[in-house]
Amino acid sequence: MQPTTKRRLLFSTLLVITFSWVVLARDTSGSSTEGQIPAPQAGFLAPDFTLTTLEGEVVTLSSFRGKAVLINYWTSWCPPCRAEMPAIQRAYEAYRDRGFVVLAVNGTNQDALSDVQNFVLEYNLTFPILLDEAGSVGSLYRINALPTSFFIRPDGIIEEVVIGGPMSEALISTRVETLLEATP
Repeated sequence: MQPTTKRRLLFSTLLVITFSWVVLARDTSGSSTEGQIPAPQAGFLAPDFTLTTLEGEVVTLSSFRGKAVLINYWTSWCPPCRAEMPAIQRAYEAYRDRGFVVLAVNGTNQDALSDVQNFVLEYNLTFPILLDEAGSVGSLYRINALPTSFFIRPDGIIEEVVIGGPMSEALISTRVETLLEATP
């Protein structure tokens, strides 16, 4: 056999082995991240969820597609959550007629329902208060600090994530204006 033919045969054999390895070693279970999916972040679609409000209404995030949305994850015992909630309420009042929605997701698995109800009355909150009783949304959104806020464009893509707080009214208004500019 000539040296050129040997090289071609060796190359072809290596190519077949490599291709076979790729095909046989691929993950077909769908669990290749083994639960290590990164937290939702700017530029990615906001994970959908369904929760119940204080009034017992069922709310699904994807039903607000076409609107600018602020998801604010909070608890009643969190000082920065308490500090920023009046600014969120004022922004909601100022922009709701233009299609701005606030979904205040309470980490109810870390809070008392009576404290949540008192908090809502104390701050006269008029936007939906969603109860994350099992902590599923907290896990889905990888909440590691309170408060955590997600500004979501009308197309469902996260525009910005704000971890910690309190957010100022000016910051909230600026972000909401940006979201509303993207509204069709």
